[in-house]
Amino acid sequence: MPLILASTSRYRRELLERLGLPFHVARPDVDESALADECADMLAQRLARAKARVIAAQHPEAWTIGSDQVATLAGLALGKPGTRERAIAQLRAMSGRKVEFHTAVCVMRGDTCLEAIDMTLVTFRILQDDEIHRYVDSEQPFDCAGSFKCEGLGICLFEAIESRDPTALVGLPLIALSGMLRQVGFALP
Repeated sequence: MPLILASTSRYRRELLERLGLPFHVARPDVDESALADECADMLAQRLARAKARVIAAQHPEAWTIGSDQVATLAGLALGKPGTRERAIAQLRAMSGRKVEFHTAVCVMRGDTCLEAIDMTLVTFRILQDDEIHRYVDSEQPFDCAGSFKCEGLGICLFEAIESRDPTALVGLPLIALSGMLRQVGFALP
């Protein structure tokens, strides 16, 4: 069965490669703006579904995977920093605090739509400015929500990570996704 990842994120692509299934990648053209009063988990779910829907409409024979992640600090959404200055500001703001990462996944084909969401709680240790600067200059996490790469040196920034699925923090909850893919007929170990 054809499988398409509705994302051009290299992080999601690398995670999906772990499952050993052949797949294609397609860029979904989706407005990722939040709706008025939309909470983080609802935003992540809506965007994951919208990404899957756009690509599924273009490839009705394929199973399409959409995913999205929204990070929040004290209820406020954190986007991808994009620049060194914004990454430094995000890490300063998160120092000594807890940040929630809401990661949604959707598997879709025709009228079938399976969805799941994972919430990961990351507790940051108190970070000194020189540590923040060294980290940002080393990994340049400008395309990562929360301004870190937990699969790299970013792990040094934390006191704890609480999650049902460690891959969710990277951007694609493989435990939930594996279950959904098995449910629709993909053979996974």
